[in-house]
Amino acid sequence: MTETQRSRTPTRLLDVDALRGFALFGILVVNLAYFASGYPFHLVADPAHGSWRDDSVEFGVRLLFEKKFYLLFSFLFGYSFTLQLAAAGTAGANFTARFVRRLGGLFVLGGLHAVLLFQGDILTTYALLGLVLLAVHRIQPRTAVIAAGAIVSVIAVGMAVAALAGVEMVTDQDAALADGRASTDALAGGLGSVIDEHLRSLPTMAASLAVQGPLALAAFLVGLAAGRRKLLADGIGRRTVVLRRLELVGYPIGLAGALVFAVGGGTASPAALAASILTAPLLVSAYVATLLRVFATPRGGRLARALAPAGRMALSDYLGRSLLGVLIFTGVGLGLTGDTPPTVVPVVAVGIFAVQLELSRRWLARYRYGPAEWVLRAVTNGERPRMRR
Repeated sequence: MTETQRSRTPTRLLDVDALRGFALFGILVVNLAYFASGYPFHLVADPAHGSWRDDSVEFGVRLLFEKKFYLLFSFLFGYSFTLQLAAAGTAGANFTARFVRRLGGLFVLGGLHAVLLFQGDILTTYALLGLVLLAVHRIQPRTAVIAAGAIVSVIAVGMAVAALAGVEMVTDQDAALADGRASTDALAGGLGSVIDEHLRSLPTMAASLAVQGPLALAAFLVGLAAGRRKLLADGIGRRTVVLRRLELVGYPIGLAGALVFAVGGGTASPAALAASILTAPLLVSAYVATLLRVFATPRGGRLARALAPAGRMALSDYLGRSLLGVLIFTGVGLGLTGDTPPTVVPVVAVGIFAVQLELSRRWLARYRYGPAEWVLRAVTNGERPRMRR
């Protein structure tokens, strides 16, 4: 490895990689429901699966997972950006050019992912928001946190105003159910049918990013501030008291807001969304605090080391699980879309995640990067990276 290549390699932090691996699991649990049925995309429940067990599982996913884990993943994107900045050193102009190329590669991968595998792609949004992050990367940590709070407040107030004005996300229940049936049938078809459904869904997904995009940017900014302060660089140390306070505040308020979100209709209700927007960051903070405290123990350290490989090749795992979702659920593979009840979906998610943890560990024992990370690195640096260890 040349000196130039060393300077381009961000320092790896076990806790950061482990948290990213944990975030991937939460995202998988939420996203897999959109492979199993076309109804959730239209904000209605699949009428074929309405048992109390199905309702209980869907309630649990809304309570503990939905609208939470992409915030953690976004936070870690902002934090990792500071590691890349530190690795670049004084080569500011060179870093800017490389980071822009990296975002361009991420945008292309995200576009292909959205069309071929999963219409709920977040990579293209990250690529665009990454340009904003690059533009404001010299912002002071305190200012970044204030800006993030302002963004969250504006979006939450907007949702609350929409709720007071009587705005409904689903204006015609019968039409939404018909659309859900059509989407389910399309996903159960062949490759052409699946791609057509993804293309039809893109405008709706783009509209939903009007809320999700700014919230991801807010998490970017908090991650940027945390990275500047190196909050995850030296273990928890004397931060144990702070972490406990985050748990004491985050769990009661975060779970209360999550309960309002779950009971109030989830993403189909502006009022429920407003509650989630305001409180989900606190619940995510409590999750992180608990995990960091666990990782600091001997057994927790083993957990962190088990999660870290998936976090190190997060892009490959993110794309790979979408491919598995297509092969397991849609008509391209086993054709289980529409026939898999909500009680089974989290079980499948656990199975996929367990397989990816083991595959990631084995892959990184032989190779430096995941396949998608290798491609993105080649685009970023304009050279072919050495793959084998």
